[in-house]
Amino acid sequence: MRDGLCKPVSQIHLAANALFRSLKGEPMKTFHRAAAPAVFLAMLLTTPAVWTAAQASGHISVVPSELKWSDAPGVGPGAKIAVIEGDLKAAGPVTFRIKFPAKAKVAVHTHPLIEHVTVMSGTFYFGIGDKFDASKAKAYPVGSAIVIPAGIPMFAFTKDKESIIQAHGIGPWGISYLNPDDAPAKKK
Repeated sequence: MRDGLCKPVSQIHLAANALFRSLKGEPMKTFHRAAAPAVFLAMLLTTPAVWTAAQASGHISVVPSELKWSDAPGVGPGAKIAVIEGDLKAAGPVTFRIKFPAKAKVAVHTHPLIEHVTVMSGTFYFGIGDKFDASKAKAYPVGSAIVIPAGIPMFAFTKDKESIIQAHGIGPWGISYLNPDDAPAKKK
């Protein structure tokens, strides 16, 4: 996206510099009369470049019924994941949803990225700490947001109803359990 903007922006920069040089010693009123059209022109020149770059970059748009859910055994039994954007194992932007069944429990774990979480449905119970302690978790209803720094030990659970969260960040994404024996794959 930046490459598409560099040329128009640098041209605007050159034009603005020429304008400022030509106005030295002039009253401020003249500057405002000359600057207003320059700013308007800058907006007109950059808006199409931004729009075109966004269209070319691969616009992503989904509605809930179009999500493709798959099992997420590394998260826990019955958990499902739907990747909306990116490759969870690669560097780059990722956006995904995780559907936790009722009575789900995610043991203390960390993620290698800053995780931005929004609760999409149900109530999501989330806590920070190196020990699973349900009494220290907070209930997050629909619309709640949580931003968790990389490497912070955390835990989560649901009660009587499923909950869906949406997470995004800059991958790769992964889950590392503080106690490797808590990893769902090891409990089989």
